Amino acid sequence: MRDSVKTKISCLTAILLLAGCAQDSQTTGNTTSSAPSGGWLQPPPQKSSNRTGTPVAYSDYIRQAASHYGVDETLIKAIIQVESGFNPNVVSTSNAVGLMQLKASTAGRDAYRMKGKNGQPSSRELKDPAINIDLGTAYINILQSQQLAGITNPQTLHYATIVAYVNGAGAMLRTFSADKRVAVNRINQMSPDEFYKHIQKKHPAPQAPRYLWKVTTAYQAMSE
Repeated sequence: MRDSVKTKISCLTAILLLAGCAQDSQTTGNTTSSAPSGGWLQPPPQKSSNRTGTPVAYSDYIRQAASHYGVDETLIKAIIQVESGFNPNVVSTSNAVGLMQLKASTAGRDAYRMKGKNGQPSSRELKDPAINIDLGTAYINILQSQQLAGITNPQTLHYATIVAYVNGAGAMLRTFSADKRVAVNRINQMSPDEFYKHIQKKHPAPQAPRYLWKVTTAYQAMSE
């Protein structure tokens, strides 16, 4: 019983640490940095189910996007929590917009292309929760099925996706080798824990290891 209480206290402590970063203005990998953070151990009461700023407010959009693109639903929630604190109107200093902090000219353009559209999403579109979640989840699918293709361990791919989301797949892979095939092979020779530690020590962008910790912490808390 005491161990259970300690576990809950640890989760709450982690969430409070993440929430302390919620006012940071940063950019994502689909851009270049990371954004506001925080976390929820469980959904708020049903009466708050439509309130902007809570995970449950966008649960239908998240569930539909996760199913359509084959992406972990909790990962989407954790990224949104860290990126925007579930505020759809957040705009970073580098013009990353909305719940998943998408930059129109990078991740937005890639997701548009995946959906057979030309150009890039407008700022108004990216502030629409349904569109932002759809495009952000499409971008995660692009990372996992294309840019990080070949990584065999699901947990390692999970970590790699988080790092690639904040700072790009190329930058992450180059910490292993300039040759993508060699990089993926080296990653596959590591355990997930070894990969995590490699990112913490070797990634040249300081926001990457911090972001990996933040999203992983939020993910674990939301999975409780």
